[in-house]
Amino acid sequence: MRLLYPVGAIDQDPEAIAFRVCGEPEVVTVGQLEQRANQAAHVFRACGAQLGDHVAILLKNQREFFEICFGAERAGLYYTTISTRLTVAEIAYIVQDCGAKVLIVGEDLLELGAKVSQALAAPIQQFVVGRAQANWPSWQARTGQFSTAPISDEAQGLDMLYSSGTTGRPKGVKWPLPDGPSGMRTFLVDLLEGLYGYGQGCRYLSPAPLYHAAPLRHSMTNIKLGGEVFVMSQFDAQLALSLHQQHQITHSQWVPTMFVRMLKLPEATRLSFDLSSMKRAIHAAAPCPVDVKLQMLQWWGPVIDEYYAGTENNGFCSITSAEWLQHQGSVGKAALGIAHICDEEGQALEVGATGLVYFSEGPKFEYHSDPVKTAEARNSLGWTTLGDIGRLDAEGYLYLVDRKAFMIISGGINIYPQEIEAVLIGHPLVADVAVFGIPNLDFGEEVKAVVQLIEGVTPSEALGVELIVYCRDRLADFKCPRSVDFELELPRHPTGKLYKKILRDRYWPATSA
Repeated sequence: MRLLYPVGAIDQDPEAIAFRVCGEPEVVTVGQLEQRANQAAHVFRACGAQLGDHVAILLKNQREFFEICFGAERAGLYYTTISTRLTVAEIAYIVQDCGAKVLIVGEDLLELGAKVSQALAAPIQQFVVGRAQANWPSWQARTGQFSTAPISDEAQGLDMLYSSGTTGRPKGVKWPLPDGPSGMRTFLVDLLEGLYGYGQGCRYLSPAPLYHAAPLRHSMTNIKLGGEVFVMSQFDAQLALSLHQQHQITHSQWVPTMFVRMLKLPEATRLSFDLSSMKRAIHAAAPCPVDVKLQMLQWWGPVIDEYYAGTENNGFCSITSAEWLQHQGSVGKAALGIAHICDEEGQALEVGATGLVYFSEGPKFEYHSDPVKTAEARNSLGWTTLGDIGRLDAEGYLYLVDRKAFMIISGGINIYPQEIEAVLIGHPLVADVAVFGIPNLDFGEEVKAVVQLIEGVTPSEALGVELIVYCRDRLADFKCPRSVDFELELPRHPTGKLYKKILRDRYWPATSA
């Protein structure tokens, strides 16, 4: 049969399993995925979506997610997967901004989808994955009306995903469509295959929402290369370990908050699982405190790879366990593009200096329909930045310091919240933490910590003082929080990114937010 992704001389068996959503009864074979992707491509053409057009997808982790994305890739379309945690206004903005010709919504999200539809300036073709309802035809019924053979004008499509919007309105990250047939190799497939050994024999666990860049791209790359993907409907620390053991997982991808939650399981529970099949455990998306990484290495062994990249993929740094132990806290050396550290004007700084992280010679991207933000991400040499602050050592290893947007300036001193958060998360009663600056009449800003406690612990003024003292025992006094507030749950994206702006804005006048 024709391969979903004709890499090398791979001979894919149509009956081989492509993926399964753990907890759902159906597993999807390569042959079934091939047929359903073709039917999806036919539906897109019938809706008037042509080469370079856009479709929007609002689904939780479920079987149809991959089938729709592969169908869009077959039809030469840009497909935009949207976080199910966004508000009606935020989702409607993305649907309109990307210019979607088609909106596909899960049945369990139809109430949200209907409100989004009403908020759009003009109607678009819309489907529900499930039972047909008023103004919402069934996706399954519609695809079932079409042939499982390929469309006649196949072309390679791509995702166009939106930044998570942790510091402002999300931006659509757009790469040029490849000039070639559907199924051609892309730089991302080459990169991930080379770094992590994805492909045949790989049993990959994805515990995060597929609407996010890393879970979606890594999972689809595995399927394209002949691997088998296991998708969790939602993350649960103990269940993830159980699935790892049950399915003899070889590869997986995590974010640091998942590490923290697994480490804070009772020791007897977490050590009861057989994880000996593990070959590569990959993490990214948010800073990982050094102490957390050391505990994970002690538990899982030298199988943990870390990388640094954004949705933009303008550059990519990667580091193995062995390298990290020699360069603790680093996110690695550039495996895609060349890393530079620059000042506020985009001029290169000397080795060891702290500044904005730029990449040169990486893939070209733009922010969809936003030439101003595209230009702001570039310096005079054409190098690009995501707004992260870091430094490079003499061997070219990158150390991230923080996001530029959340740097605290107190009395003229730059304070980086990431360092403080890494200390506080080590307290045994802390489940999650956010640190940011709040107004101070004398110093401009002062350090505030907002803490989520582990289950069963009650917030108190005394505990707040204890956390400040804990911090002062480990950091310079000026870096430590002046005060601590408590929240039942921090507004963290399931992929690990913290919506710190939501918290910070509560403490600032509206005019300065």
